[in-house]
Amino acid sequence: MRNIVVTLSLLVLAGCAQVATRPDLAVITVIGTNDVHGELVEQTDRGGLTTLSGYVNAVRAARAADGGLLLVDAGDMWQGTLESNLNEGYSVVETYNAMGYAAAAIGNHEFDFGPLGPKSIPESDGDNPFGALQARATKANFPLLGANLIDVATGQLVEWDNVQASAVVQRAGVQIGVIGVLTESTRATTIAANVRDIRIAPLAAAIKEQAQALRLAGASLIVVVAHAGSRCAEFDDPFDTSSCRMDGEIMRVAQALPPGLVDHIVAGHVHQGIAHDVNGIAVTSAYSNTRAFSRVDFTIDRNSGEVVDRRIYPPQPIVAGATYEGRKVVPDAAVLAIAERARDMAAKRRAEPLGVTMDEPTLHRTRPESPLANLFTDALLQMNDADIAIHNVWGGIRAELPEGELTYGDVYRVFPFDNRVAIIELTGAQLRSIIAQQAHNRMRAAGFSGMRVYVSCEANDMRVSMLRPDGTEIEDDDKLRVVANDFLLLGGDSILTPVIPEEGFAMPNSTPLVREMLAQWFRSNPGEMDPDDFMNPESLRWNLPPELPAECQLSMP
Repeated sequence: MRNIVVTLSLLVLAGCAQVATRPDLAVITVIGTNDVHGELVEQTDRGGLTTLSGYVNAVRAARAADGGLLLVDAGDMWQGTLESNLNEGYSVVETYNAMGYAAAAIGNHEFDFGPLGPKSIPESDGDNPFGALQARATKANFPLLGANLIDVATGQLVEWDNVQASAVVQRAGVQIGVIGVLTESTRATTIAANVRDIRIAPLAAAIKEQAQALRLAGASLIVVVAHAGSRCAEFDDPFDTSSCRMDGEIMRVAQALPPGLVDHIVAGHVHQGIAHDVNGIAVTSAYSNTRAFSRVDFTIDRNSGEVVDRRIYPPQPIVAGATYEGRKVVPDAAVLAIAERARDMAAKRRAEPLGVTMDEPTLHRTRPESPLANLFTDALLQMNDADIAIHNVWGGIRAELPEGELTYGDVYRVFPFDNRVAIIELTGAQLRSIIAQQAHNRMRAAGFSGMRVYVSCEANDMRVSMLRPDGTEIEDDDKLRVVANDFLLLGGDSILTPVIPEEGFAMPNSTPLVREMLAQWFRSNPGEMDPDDFMNPESLRWNLPPELPAECQLSMP
């Protein structure tokens, strides 16, 4: 294995560049993005791709004299904003082309749009579940990577235009191998109908196979873009991983790789920060939605191909009007034009008033329930002929509602997914089994409306009491109409998995989108709303003991 001499600056100042002082050395700056989720334009708490493009140009100019820039993405590029979703991510692909991305991993949400066009899932044999993704891949000037994306029919890597396991690029005469992988949780975190024909192979084995081949082909630097993640809380010392979740998916992958085989992993998926050395690998992740980008500088001996120096930066905030690398951050003109065109296209729809004024922001920060989660599930229940509403509030809700007059754009940011409303019939016993499973998932428990739940445990025997609004108990043999969404019916977030029949639930194809129903609920309830009305501390929906041992399970009759 290669000898790598690594020095690390522990206190890193944004904009302070590493410079190769000898002509036989080249500095390769790797800028990584992850979970951009369609953020084209600057928002209050995020810079947008427009601002990011200014940082990229500043670094590219700084590296012109002593090396090069490698710009890569770790997946979940285009699902999430009206500007991007209106053309199923095409505006983001245009922007990435203009910014000069070298490669991008496929993320779980790249599958969300399903067939190209208005259908979000295939409804007939002629509908291609990968249609939108494949169409975007053909328009990209950079490869989309999925080294562990397997075609079920062939047992081999998928064969789609411009989708491959890895790629080789050159910067400043340095040959760089880039490998892409996606999380093993993909099937549970996108619409299952859109990934029915693929499986996800183990990440570490796929990376190892590709990296060894790239080394044999002469790559001096191996960079992995991985749509898989973990999190760290402190960034002062990249060698100190005490604040990191070392059992997170990407940390386990990094530790499973042979030392020295991979130089850098740009991670994502869980929207957290990482900037640490793990098993000799620089592992980075920069939160989500263009709040920050990750950066690692590698100094490479042009003659031997050895990495002689490395600097891991903390997540770098994306701030409009900042100075970086001694240069004013100015959005790239081509990127700005694309973003403004997309914004103009979305502006009219975004500005539609809903007739509701929120007295204060509606927050989504307390667990297992929050005012926004309760408002969301109340709205679904009130808009449908059902007894109970249940929703994946910790994966499905993507933003909070602001104070003031609400617009359609506000609702879109809360729920950008094209999931359809679905109503199923469950028994009280089936509902109880769902609640029992979710009780062990306190940090990401499903939200619901139409009942209050009390969970207790005695001698590892779980008791679940479900009370209707009138105080009566939901009994095991009661028949209940439950409103959910098609994502959950397909096993999404594993919420309904205890009750999914062997043949699956019948899928809705003509019911309203959840987002449109939420917007209509606001229109049907005009006037002022107080977020406090949706969460009463004295009458919580989830009532859980402080500790719930894993051994505590529901006794089934």
